[in-house]
Amino acid sequence: MTVLPVPDTAIIVVAAGSGTRLGAGAPKALVGIDERSILRHALDGVFAAAPMQVIVVAPVGFEGEAESELRAAAGDRADLGRVVTGGATRQMSVAAGLGALWGDVTCVLVHDAARALTPAAQIDAVVQAVAGDAGAIPVLPVVDTLKRVEGAAVVGGVDRSELAAAQTPQGFPRLPLEAAYATALSSGIEYTDDAALYAAAGHDVHRIAGSQRAFKITTPADLERARHLLGAVASAPVIPVVGVGTDVHAFGGDGNLWLAGLEWPGEPALSGHSDGDAVAHAIVDALLGAAGLGDIGQHFGTSHPEYAGAHAHVFLARTLELVNEAGWSIGNVSVQFQGNRPRFSARRTEAEQALSSALGGAPVTVSATTTDGLGFPGRGEGISVTAIAVLVPDASRIR
Repeated sequence: MTVLPVPDTAIIVVAAGSGTRLGAGAPKALVGIDERSILRHALDGVFAAAPMQVIVVAPVGFEGEAESELRAAAGDRADLGRVVTGGATRQMSVAAGLGALWGDVTCVLVHDAARALTPAAQIDAVVQAVAGDAGAIPVLPVVDTLKRVEGAAVVGGVDRSELAAAQTPQGFPRLPLEAAYATALSSGIEYTDDAALYAAAGHDVHRIAGSQRAFKITTPADLERARHLLGAVASAPVIPVVGVGTDVHAFGGDGNLWLAGLEWPGEPALSGHSDGDAVAHAIVDALLGAAGLGDIGQHFGTSHPEYAGAHAHVFLARTLELVNEAGWSIGNVSVQFQGNRPRFSARRTEAEQALSSALGGAPVTVSATTTDGLGFPGRGEGISVTAIAVLVPDASRIR
């Protein structure tokens, strides 16, 4: 059996609703979208995110079905999951989930199973946004024109710039959330969501960007929308995207040369904010460009002193995370550098393996050429690199 580290984050998946408005004759979370239930799709997203304790709050009498869905989604992470029985209200159901938290948990997410297509990247983003005593929730801007009404009469407008549509999961530090729930339950006040309950206890709640896919399945029309989206993803062709990156560094840095993820003892170093590895930097730009995530300066430039002196594997590993979070997988990367030195052919395989390893095993090819004495590479002043990266949609992250 695989021994997993004990996470300090938990997610309570609230699945105890009756689903009356859905009109399906069964608890909403167990209604099928396709061959999988609403709950199963929600849990697929949860288990595609970073490891955390997963507590499913099930309808009374349907704990066994919820357990089956949990185990099917969890795979080898089944030890992280648990099913508890829900209460008469949503707040009571969340309270039941809070009672099942492990002692090491310090951050708690509360998620509606009805938001079944929530991307894993949104779940991870909420975890990252919880800081200090402040909670964090994903929201979408309100795009419709809103009106205040009294009966059949329209009596005024509403400034939509001050409004946002809340989604889940909503994340909070554990201890103040538990205290806020204890206060709410003792007062008998029912809040519309966990953020309202948390704010009523005097705590701040911050917002992050939500996702159009994290809509709540409440009515038959919502269910059809989910089915359409899943059908479109399943039938859509896999269309790759391509990014191009270039980088140039002059010789003149300190220490030995670092290039293509390798140290080259005795070779003059390239100058730069980090180790000057122009091959790795061109790859980063190609990957970020293909994913529409900006460029290397935005993520690793001089405004990020933590990357000063960093080597290729640091840049590439972080870029891989950014690309994956955006819903992409790396198809392949091809790089060519121009320069008179170092003599590359003897270490080509070693370099390609180092770069591929930093990119999670994605195939990387590197070639080297000279310029017959032309330009600054030909004069031995530095190295010029061009990289091309191909990305393909990653369904496990896009969901």
